Amino acid sequence: MTDKSKNKELDALISLLDEPDEGIFRTIRDRIFAHGKEAVPALETVWENAFEPVLQHRIEELIHLIQFDNLKKELNNWSQYQHHDLLQGAILVAKYQYPDLDGASVIKKVGQLSQDVWLELNQNLTGLEKVKVINHILFGVHKLSGNAANISAAENFYLNNLLDSKKGSPLSLGIVYIAIAQSLRIPIYGVDLPRHFILAYTDDIIISPDDASAGDVLFYINPFNKGAVFTKNEIDLFVKQLKLEKKDSYFKPCDNLTTIRRLINELIFIYEQSGNPGKADELKELLEVIG
Repeated sequence: MTDKSKNKELDALISLLDEPDEGIFRTIRDRIFAHGKEAVPALETVWENAFEPVLQHRIEELIHLIQFDNLKKELNNWSQYQHHDLLQGAILVAKYQYPDLDGASVIKKVGQLSQDVWLELNQNLTGLEKVKVINHILFGVHKLSGNAANISAAENFYLNNLLDSKKGSPLSLGIVYIAIAQSLRIPIYGVDLPRHFILAYTDDIIISPDDASAGDVLFYINPFNKGAVFTKNEIDLFVKQLKLEKKDSYFKPCDNLTTIRRLINELIFIYEQSGNPGKADELKELLEVIG
């Protein structure tokens, strides 16, 4: 089928979306769904000119189904072939809530932060001095900070919100911190610590965090507290306070897949707690596609 005939078929199907018979409507909906994301602009145009609430609702649901299906495919592709790019994984998660998000604009903003850090670096700086530079740019110049007043809000976990509002969660702040550091070949990685997300500065670039150990870590960084530096002893104390069994994963660098799983799990918990099981269930589907 040519593009022209596809468009004609799509337009004809969309014109039938007000079909009163539910069985026939489902057939029409499924045929539009098969067109994939190419159907979204045409559906949006019809929605803008529709005044019937039932028709508007059907179009909204169909657009969401198409966008969600496409997001699952993109996230699965990222997990298999692009998981070296943490920033892209976080952008895809943000697209769950903001399907029209311009990922390029997020990358550009983070790139500007990286550029500002790079201008302050030189080869003679120690690890601690490099962290001091990053902290100065992120928390001093650009005024990023942890949203302590509303720490459990879902908005804190979406990267675009952090970059716009300057406030975020330990996880969103940590992801930006890691993305900047790694773009500049500074060996900073996430640590999957319960109830908190922290960063580890290692003695060298790690090809595979799965093969890393706590012994590779020189010191830790708290992105939620303006990049404050601390040691393993503080993690020991934190784990004891939570009355948790000590695990190696609480002290060692984690890979990007683990970080994105953590991001999705945090959002699932928030939506469940706030009485939004529909969103929580859809996020569980996203979790499944990255394994």
